Amino acid sequence: MPNADDTESPDAVPRPGAPGPMDVHIGQRIRLRRTLMGLSQEKLGEALGLTFQQVQKYERGANRVSATRLFEMARLMNVPVGFFYDGLPEGLPGESAAEGGAVFSSTMGFAEPVGRFGGPPPKRAETPLEDAALFTRKETIELVRAFHRIPDEAVRRRVLDLVCSMAPPEAG
Repeated sequence: MPNADDTESPDAVPRPGAPGPMDVHIGQRIRLRRTLMGLSQEKLGEALGLTFQQVQKYERGANRVSATRLFEMARLMNVPVGFFYDGLPEGLPGESAAEGGAVFSSTMGFAEPVGRFGGPPPKRAETPLEDAALFTRKETIELVRAFHRIPDEAVRRRVLDLVCSMAPPEAG
């Protein structure tokens, strides 16, 4: 019988209801949008009728965000609900048939992958996680905010051209 001093192995199956990688990803996206909007956890919490501690738990992935709460956040933050799922990493638990991700794969209907209907398979977000992490850095957020405060569109374009000319070309 395990005692209180036993620790879980990294390969242990998460207990039902425990937050997982998707919860952490959604929390990171909540934090990204909140910081881009210049909102504190406290202000977001007030707008949603939550404490800042609850917002903090959502952002860390410690608590799962319900569908209703995610919808409220999306509306408040002026983004589609899908924004919170953008850039999901490949290979999340539950994606493969062996892990139960294809639970409905033998059943015809809406659970069928798009490819089964002759259409293209669903596409993943094209932003690698490393690129997505850039948007959580303070200097990136400051740069984006300052850039969008430039009132003249032509000047913004010239600033963008200048920055692009200073950066090494993208690989690929």
